Amino acid sequence: MVPTILPLKIVGASVQRLRKRLVGPVYLTFYGDGATIVIGPNGAGKTSLLRLMHGLERAAEGKVSWNAPAKEARTRQAFVFQTPIMMRRSVLDCIAYPLTTHGMSRRLARAQAARAATEVGLGDALEQSARSLSGGERQKLALARALIRSPDILFLDEPCASLDGRATREIEEILARTRDEGTRIVMSTHDMGQARRLADEIVFLVRGSLLEAGPAGSFFTTPRTAEARAFLNGEIIE
Repeated sequence: MVPTILPLKIVGASVQRLRKRLVGPVYLTFYGDGATIVIGPNGAGKTSLLRLMHGLERAAEGKVSWNAPAKEARTRQAFVFQTPIMMRRSVLDCIAYPLTTHGMSRRLARAQAARAATEVGLGDALEQSARSLSGGERQKLALARALIRSPDILFLDEPCASLDGRATREIEEILARTRDEGTRIVMSTHDMGQARRLADEIVFLVRGSLLEAGPAGSFFTTPRTAEARAFLNGEIIE
């Protein structure tokens, strides 16, 4: 069995832009199982934290490290954005793309992509243009594309923010199955119902600061900070 790249350790790391601190310093460790949901008010630093962990943002201070060399760690993680990029290709070829870019033959990559598409409910749209898909279908494609190389950890930045209830439910079902099959999930959301449904752990940010991190059950029943209690009550936190 190939060792996992986890745990992911974040030690005193922060993100800064134009001398403004967007998030941090953060101290967190992510082990191999479950789903962590990152929540907080608008501007809390949720996206910046995800980008820092994935390597899309460089730590201005502190350290982000994996249980593997950095080059290997980059190939064994994936990121799904709120608005995924759709290439000018068919659904099948979009999903196969990560495999062909890593040297797999087009024939074998397309065969694996067809199975991945079917698993997310796109089996009837293989030859359809990716850019013609609905919002929910685009996120399914993005998930299939992200998962086709079996990453150890999957980051998602509010993937259901613009979706209707049915599409959200379908995406959540895929994510729950992915988590249960062993892929570590770290996801931001503004939907507290979604956080309650999916989270094993909660990371709570306000104004770039990490105020709480721990089991979801205790966060939702007995939050430790006044800010968390206010946030869960629907109050505006500035």
